[in-house]
Amino acid sequence: MKLTLRGVIFSALFAAILVLFSFFSISVPNSQVPITLQTLAVMLAGGLLGARYGFLSMALVVVLTAIGFPLLHGSGGIGLVLGPTGGFIMIWPFSAMLIGLILPRIRLKGIMGYVAAFLVLEIFGSLFLYLAGVPWLMYKVPSYTFAKAMTLGCYPFLPGDAIKAAVAALIIAPVRQVFPPQRLTGSSSHSIVQNENKQDALAN
Repeated sequence: MKLTLRGVIFSALFAAILVLFSFFSISVPNSQVPITLQTLAVMLAGGLLGARYGFLSMALVVVLTAIGFPLLHGSGGIGLVLGPTGGFIMIWPFSAMLIGLILPRIRLKGIMGYVAAFLVLEIFGSLFLYLAGVPWLMYKVPSYTFAKAMTLGCYPFLPGDAIKAAVAALIIAPVRQVFPPQRLTGSSSHSIVQNENKQDALAN
């Protein structure tokens, strides 16, 4: 897999955004999972950098945190990555990758474009995370039943996730019109976006 210098730089930038967003943290009573802005960074990375560099940017944080760098709300270490919230953390790169794969297939213009972007971000940047996060939470906290894990690790976060997906859609849709992923990362592999831009030009 060929990487560009610009792509690596932007991947590091979005990794830093994730680290910064992790310091916004609100504890939920009786829950091991805090409310953070981390998933907003995941959505932006996948939506603006595309699948390859979105994955890379989030993987950088996961790997460096596991090694011991205090990147997530000032903490680090393998114990954090494999802790009760580890399921959410470890799936971040795959969430960004899926967003980066699917969004280029959508025309992000007009109200329907924003709605489509919101749905992609909500499904793959939010709901997808719970597929790994909730079972892992149950595994790490054996006293949690499925119902309790959902109550403490999913339901309280859904309204905030919807807001983050809406904010991300409002940012990503207009930015991609001017700076599609291949321009940001210096990559020419995003043929779907290129073809879409050509079709728009012909239509106009």
